[in-house]
Amino acid sequence: MEAPEILIAAADAIGERASQRDAADGERSMARAVTTFNSLTGHKLTEREGWVFMAILKLSRAQAGRHVMDDYIDGAAYMALAGECVVVAQ
Repeated sequence: MEAPEILIAAADAIGERASQRDAADGERSMARAVTTFNSLTGHKLTEREGWVFMAILKLSRAQAGRHVMDDYIDGAAYMALAGECVVVAQ
């Protein structure tokens, strides 16, 4: 896959998650996940930081074992969702 194809696949993955979750505003579960994590741990992780954490997870996975394109597609999607958080917060 070339870079534009990876980005298109990432956008498609975000859209697919929205249809799987049947949410009008798309699948945006990170805010709920971060709120729960913070309640359990006492940390103050933000939604953006949650998406960045997931991107780091995908980067870590890409460094181990066999090549899995999903790591790169999901990593691109998670960074896009982190960027969305920055724009929404402004």
